[in-house]
Amino acid sequence: MPLLLSLDTAPTFAPKEADAAPDRLIEGAPHYKTWELDTALYEAARWGKVRTGIWEATPGKTISLKGETFEFCHILSGRCTISEDGGESHTFGPGDSFIMKPGFIGTWHTLETVKKIFVIAS
Repeated sequence: MPLLLSLDTAPTFAPKEADAAPDRLIEGAPHYKTWELDTALYEAARWGKVRTGIWEATPGKTISLKGETFEFCHILSGRCTISEDGGESHTFGPGDSFIMKPGFIGTWHTLETVKKIFVIAS
């Protein structure tokens, strides 16, 4: 198993598809596609599971809850505005990167179909 992986931002295999969970939907009808590129179990007792992949969402607005999850995102295309409850709002587009730390609660508003690279540690 290689320890250095190049991420293909246009994978050729079929993604997992889903719609926004009804209890998190605020507006619109966002549809998601996830191409999981890698899963690593690294010192499971310490780090848990680390997942890497490509995610796509159509326009809509949902509640975002990170719980115990840490997520790094890099936007490949599209635009979204993320607002932290009681905090600031930020709009992200192609080339922008950000993290959402454990405990994050807010809203994710997809303005234009967005595609991102993600790294999630849980």
